[in-house]
Amino acid sequence: MFRNLEAELARCNLTRRELASKLGCTPSTLSLKLNDKAPLSLKEAAKIKQIIGVDMALEELFADNLLKKNSQSA
Repeated sequence: MFRNLEAELARCNLTRRELASKLGCTPSTLSLKLNDKAPLSLKEAAKIKQIIGVDMALEELFADNLLKKNSQSA
């Protein structure tokens, strides 16, 4: 999971179920995407950022998995 995203969801008092509803997907689908079991598109990431209304770069909001992927491909 993305630590910064989790923190922002908590600050917004928004559950994953609510986020999934706002994204137009099921909670199961969102869980797969956030746990790197299914692809999360740039469009979806941008919409998540818009929904939670955070003033943070996508790279920072989704930093944990980006760092993990970069270290695996090196």
